[in-house]
Amino acid sequence: MSDLKARFEAAVADSKALSERPDNPTLLKIYSLYKQATEGNNEEAKPGMTDIVARAKWDAWKKLEDTSADEAMQQYIDLIDELKG
Repeated sequence: MSDLKARFEAAVADSKALSERPDNPTLLKIYSLYKQATEGNNEEAKPGMTDIVARAKWDAWKKLEDTSADEAMQQYIDLIDELKG
């Protein structure tokens, strides 16, 4: 396992133990970086306008298209470190 992957997995664990719940835009960023890091580009069907939460998640992930897994992992780690203070 690479050092980056190990740090990413540690950040994923840390994200579940934050002292304060992040605001919704930050939660979307955490979600989208995680999806990009673990699954790559968003190839899922776009949710309908009536499913606001699913649509917001889909849009956030889609914005990261062509971001490498390593880059997404590093951004995720940086964001969680920032939230931990």
